[in-house]
Parts: sequence; C-alpha cells; structure tokens
Amino acid sequence: MDFSILKELLDKHDLIRLTNILKTMRAADIAEFLEELDHKTALLVFRLLPKDLAVNVFSHLSSQRQSEFSMLVDEEELASIVEELYFDDRIDYIEEMPANVVKKILKNSSETERRLINQFLNYPEDSAGSLMTIEFVDLKKHMKVRDALKRIREIGQDKETIYTCYVIDEERRLEGIVSLRDLVLADPDAIIEDIMETQIIYVSTYDDQEYIADVFKKYGFLALPVVDQERRLVGIITVDDIVDVIELENTEDFHKMAAIQPLRESYLDTSVFKLASKRMLWLMVLMISATISGGIIKKYESALEAVVALTVFIPMLMDTGGNAGSQSSTLIIRSIALGELTFKDTFKVIWKEFRVSLVVGLPLAIVNFLRVYFLEGYGLALSLTVSATLLVTVIFAKIVGGLLPMIAQKLNIDPAIMASPLITTIVDAISLVFYFTFATWIMGL
Repeated sequence: MDFSILKELLDKHDLIRLTNILKTMRAADIAEFLEELDHKTALLVFRLLPKDLAVNVFSHLSSQRQSEFSMLVDEEELASIVEELYFDDRIDYIEEMPANVVKKILKNSSETERRLINQFLNYPEDSAGSLMTIEFVDLKKHMKVRDALKRIREIGQDKETIYTCYVIDEERRLEGIVSLRDLVLADPDAIIEDIMETQIIYVSTYDDQEYIADVFKKYGFLALPVVDQERRLVGIITVDDIVDVIELENTEDFHKMAAIQPLRESYLDTSVFKLASKRMLWLMVLMISATISGGIIKKYESALEAVVALTVFIPMLMDTGGNAGSQSSTLIIRSIALGELTFKDTFKVIWKEFRVSLVVGLPLAIVNFLRVYFLEGYGLALSLTVSATLLVTVIFAKIVGGLLPMIAQKLNIDPAIMASPLITTIVDAISLVFYFTFATWIMGL
C-alpha cells in the first residue's frame, strides 16, 4: 500500500489532517504504515488514534514494534492498551514480550486475570489451548430465544465473536451450538434446546494447531469450540487466529523444504548469526552425505581415466535427477498437506510417478542422444550410455521424490523434510551408480 500522502503530512507536521485520514483506514493498514516508521515517530502517530482504533491497530503490530511501544510508554498507558485487547491477542502479546514488560502487565491485572493468563501460558505453544480465547457467548438450553438475544445484546460487545453461541450445562459441559442467524429467524418463544445443533465438531486443549487448521479448512468454520478432558467448554478458536497458524505452518514447510530450520521471526528481524545457525546443520549433513557421491566416483576412477569424456556429463545427469525428484516431492508434499494423499495411496503414487517419469524421461533421453551423438560428435557407445542413464535417473528420481514424503508421513515425520536437498543428495549418488554401471556394460570399461 502506498503511504506517501501520510508520510508527506507527517513531514509537514499536519497532524490534524493525518489523524482524520487515519480514522478512515483499516487497523491492519495503519499497522503496516507504523511498521515503516522509526519507533519514536510510530509511537507519536499511534497516540493520535482514538482508543478503540489504537487497540485494534496494536493487535496487528509485529511483536518487535509492540515491544518497542511497551518500553516507551508508562505503566498506566500500557495497562490501558492491554486491558482492551481481546484475551487471545493479550496472550499472544505477553508470550512475545521480555520479562520486564510482562511484569508491568501482570502488576496491573486483577488476580483472576493473572490466574487465567498463567493458565494459558502453560499450554504447549502449538496447542489449541494457546490459541483459544475465552471471549464467547454461552447460553443455556432451557432459555427462550428472546432471552438468548437479550443476553447477546448485554455481553456481546466485549466478545470476539457472536455469530456462533455455545450451549452449556451447569457444569459448563458443551451440549450444543446455535448460530446468530438461527436465533434471529426463530420464534422468540422457541426454546434453545429445540433449535440448537447437537452434532458438534470440537477440539481439545492439547490438540496440535496443524490438526486444528485442517478442521477449519475441512468444515469452513468461523469459530471452533475447545473443550477439556471432561468436555467442559474452556474457549473457542476463531478463524483469524487459524489463518495466522496456516501461514506459519506453510512458512515452516517452506523452510524445511529448503533445508533450513524454521524461523519464527521475520527475515529482517532475525540476526545474521541466527540465520546462519538455522542453515548450518542441514548444510553440514548434506555436505557429509555428498561424500557418498565422491566415493562412487573414486571407485570408478579407472573408467574415468579410460574415457575422460564421461566426466563431462556428470553435472547434467545429477542436476536433471535432482530437479526431477524435486518436482515430484513438491507436488506430493503439497497434496499431503491438503489431505489429498495418505499412506494407503503409496502404491498409487509410485505407479503414477513411474508413468509420468516415462513420459518425461523418454523425450529427454532421445533429445539428449541426438545432441550428444550428432551435435557434439561423441561416439555411439558414450551417447547411449549417457541417454540410458538419463532415462533411468529420471524414473528413479520421480519415484523416490514421490515415495519419501509418503514414508515420512507414515513415520509421523514432517514430509517437508523429504524435499529438494535430501532427495537431490540421494538421487545424485544413485545416478552415478547407474552411470558407471551402464558405462561398464555398454562401453566395456
């Protein structure tokens, strides 16, 4: 988004016009604008906002910018902002803050709030308990619709969502759900028990966030109830929180596919040494594993000495094999993530990738033979060796690229680990074995 007009008004110190424009903007866009300013100027602009808008903008800021604001404002102003945040946003904020800021927040919280905050902070980081909010509308099944609507009007202003209401018993066990649409359209004298939905999809407090994201995607929910072991309703997860989870999980998969340990911070906010540490381990593993290829070349050293031209085609064979395997693994990993494939589909995947590899590999081998034999003038035996190796390498690479993610899923390992770098290392070694084996057979080395 272009913020040139806002920056121009800021440079001219025309704060009245700047404030009027900011009031018409969405909170997420204002937060994006504040991220582009230095922290002191950003705080100045932030203080121009009406309180309700300021709180909403604060929830959209990065954890680093939130931390900067928290250090610059006094305890009273900080408490005023944090108090107005939705409870799940407050928990997310506290989790990212340094200890001295957390102490300031807890100091100004009531005993009940401190107990709830500590309870939420004790849930595993990637669990439903850490994602949920306690700000929902609860109803009783013996209520009349008119009473339920009255309750929503009374307490709905402070709730994160009112579009789905949750029916609980005296022990807070979840009995049903009812949408605001159903309440508005129902007879005012109807009983909640008669219109509520009892076939409820819910998650438990310790369920993993990736599973929860799958539930949201499958059923298209706007909110999802969270229960404890006794099926007592303890919170809900809203779709805006799960969108963040989906983005985080996709980012982690992308990092793993590039042989990088996942990052929580943004690229520019991460230090050079931290970036290096996230990459070094996998590079070290892949470097050491690549010595297998070196060992294979050394084993066939005599063949290379007899026909030096064999070395010319090694990079091409290894690159083509790695690229072919990466194509397959990327598609399979994505299909697994979308729930389109499970381990029972393994043989279907192998059979499909085998047929794909033939369709892809045969034209590549034929074109390569014509290039090597006619254009580059190498002998018939060498041309056949390189082309045959290319075909077999593509077949092997595509099957391995499809198979390894399926095996990883079965072993409860993230399939993204079985991506380009690892598959390339495996295919490189095997393609060399094929190459020198064919050279021995066809060229009589």
